[in-house]
This record gives sequence, C-alpha cells and structure tokens, in this order.
Amino acid sequence: MAGETYEEAIAALTKLISEKADLGDVAAAKIKQLTAELETDGSKAFNPVERIRTGFAHFKNVKFQKNPVLYGELAKGQSPKFMVFACSDSRVCPSHVLDFQPGEAFVVRNIASMVPPYDKTKYSGTGAAIEYAVLHLKVENIVVIGHSRCGGIKGLMSIPDDGTTASEFIENWVQICTPAKSKVKTEASTLEFSEQCTNCEKEAVNISLGNLLTYPFVRDGVVKKTLALKGAHYDFVKGTFELWDLNFKISSSVSV
Repeated sequence: MAGETYEEAIAALTKLISEKADLGDVAAAKIKQLTAELETDGSKAFNPVERIRTGFAHFKNVKFQKNPVLYGELAKGQSPKFMVFACSDSRVCPSHVLDFQPGEAFVVRNIASMVPPYDKTKYSGTGAAIEYAVLHLKVENIVVIGHSRCGGIKGLMSIPDDGTTASEFIENWVQICTPAKSKVKTEASTLEFSEQCTNCEKEAVNISLGNLLTYPFVRDGVVKKTLALKGAHYDFVKGTFELWDLNFKISSSVSV
C-alpha cells in the first residue's frame, strides 16, 4: 500500500474482505483491525504539543544522549566559526542545509535574509546580534544566504513604483534591499517576473553584504582580515548552493 492515501488503503482492505469470503477468521479479523487503525489515524487532528514532545524526545534519545562530549563542551560556552543570516522560510533551515552541528553557527533568521544598515534605533535587534557575534563570540565568517522562491523578495519586486504598501511591517522591511530591485528592473527588464525574482534574491544578498560594512566592528574585522564576509544562494528546487566572497567572485556551485 506504499504511496496510497489512508482513504485508498481503507477502501482496498474493505474490498478485500468483501471479495475473499474464504479468508480465515484470523486473517479477516486482522484486516478489520488494520482498517480500524487506519480510520483512527486518518481522523486524528494535528496536535502541536504532541509534535513538540515527540520531536524533543527524538532529539534527546538520538542526539543529546549519544553525544555527551559535544553537549558537555557546549555547556561551558560557545565558539562558533560562523554567523549566518538566513530567511525565516520553513524550507531553508541553514542547520539542515549546511549540516551545522550545535555550536557551529550563530544564526539570525528574518524575512528574506536581509541585513539592514547600521542604525542604533531602527535596527537595534540586528545590530545587537552582529555586535555580539563579532566582538564577543569572535566569529570568523559572516554568511548571508538567499534562497529560491523567496516570498520576501517576491514581495519586494511587487511593490508598486509609487511605493504604496499593503502590510504593517513586511514591505517596510524588505525595502531595505530596494537597490537590488532597482538594479534588476534596470538590467533584466526583459526577463520573466520569476527570473527577475531569482536575480533579485542574489542581488539582495550583495546589498546585505554592503550593509554589513556600515557596522564599524565588521568593517574593522574585514580590514584586519579577522573576519570574512560571504554571500550565498540556496536553490531548493535544483538542489544547488552558490557561494561568493565580498568581491562577488562566484565559486563553483555545489549540487546535491
């Protein structure tokens, strides 16, 4: 019954019972039991508390308890080599995509992976994260990762030229990367909208890299070569990952 829905499985089992009148009592009873179980499973509503409980139980049994040395070290502190800006999109968790282990990456996730320019008042949350990562954790790399089919970038590309917005926060946030939109609209005006969005996903990363340099402690680290900035783009449709440095030099794509 691989690939069947539970409705299809129930129908198949019911048909089997009706067609095979000569089934032994034990076999017939077993099929009826399976049918009842399938009907029960199919009618169960999603239980968020149970999902969290079972998820943590799996983590504790499979990872935490089997890696006492790792988690013992993490209890003493963290020394990540990476700070990562990634999108909040549920499909692009950087720890999964790049197989980061606990303690390897200090991660900030927001709409469209954007890094705003230095502003103590307007963007203090992002500034605090960058400051902590660079000055206290001493990360050696900051990676900004854009991704395919990004809703935030699509929203940016869809904002009318008159600047009219229809949301409380989203459009104001994504306009951090308006220069990326302008560049794509100018240089790729003949492309389909979906292709323009793909281009903008990468250009927005470059804007964020530039914005990182507006933070004095980031700029100082780059100048002293204690900190490297890298841009990236993850395409979860094609299974590819592109990585480039501050000079926007593209490395070979990694395909999975």
